[in-house]
Amino acid sequence: MLANILIFVSAFTLVIQGATLATTYSVKLSQNFRFSKHVMSFVVVAIVGILPETLIVINSALKGIPEFGLGTLFGSNIADLTLVFAIIIFYAGRGLKIKSDILKDIKLYPLFVLLPLLFGLNGNYTRVEGAILIIIGLVFYYYIFKNDAEKVPHLGEREAKLKNIAFFLLAMVLLLVGSHYVVISATSLANALQIPAILIGILIIGLGTTMPELFYSLRSVKKKDDDLAVGDLLGTVLADVTIVVGLLAIIQPFSFPPKIIFVTGAFMLVASILLIRFMHSEKTLSKKEGFILFAFWLLYIITEFFVNSIH
Repeated sequence: MLANILIFVSAFTLVIQGATLATTYSVKLSQNFRFSKHVMSFVVVAIVGILPETLIVINSALKGIPEFGLGTLFGSNIADLTLVFAIIIFYAGRGLKIKSDILKDIKLYPLFVLLPLLFGLNGNYTRVEGAILIIIGLVFYYYIFKNDAEKVPHLGEREAKLKNIAFFLLAMVLLLVGSHYVVISATSLANALQIPAILIGILIIGLGTTMPELFYSLRSVKKKDDDLAVGDLLGTVLADVTIVVGLLAIIQPFSFPPKIIFVTGAFMLVASILLIRFMHSEKTLSKKEGFILFAFWLLYIITEFFVNSIH
């Protein structure tokens, strides 16, 4: 038991450190290649931000427990859409400003979140459904790139690029090793404690994998770059529900407990609708709305404990 706990904590630390490094150096690389702030946050940082849960999802699929990965993924998304937004609003001490280009890009956002839930209503995902989700995600990000007009100054020194690439690759190694042992140790812990592995995935690992985007968003808000913080979080969730769920289904088509869709998935959908509605109200996220998002996350946590305690 003690050995499993030590392995879990060590592996989880590797995942968080690797994700933080990956986020930092992906920003520097995006500046090297002259991406705008909008693309940097909504696409580059967001896609790098999903690496922890992506690798955990892939490892869980390869080890024959894909429902563990799906629970981790949905739990992470709910935390991003509610708890993380609430934290950055409280940290900022003011309303978060939502720029018009972000509002334009998220008109159909809840629909993207709904798609994997519709596909999963029958309690399984197929490779065809996985491919459809990946294509939809890639089309969306292509749209973001295509409509990107703003460019940042070129920071293209060869030495800087090589350094950024080297640290980014180091981050990938940390993520790969950490995610492998997170899945193994979490499953062993769940068996030892006689609790559902999916509960560890949804609540503990799902919450922990939000750390990279939380740290990035806090830094962005501190510099009054609200659009970077908002774009990162929205982009991360969108990539999760399309590309990552799609990858999971393609690697191994699988069945899962219906409550993942009807409980966790339903909370994720309602959270996205609530957040987008708040964003369109006066184009800001206020402290009051931050409290509502935090309360919604607490309700979700209580519900998950209740549902998963019923045998």
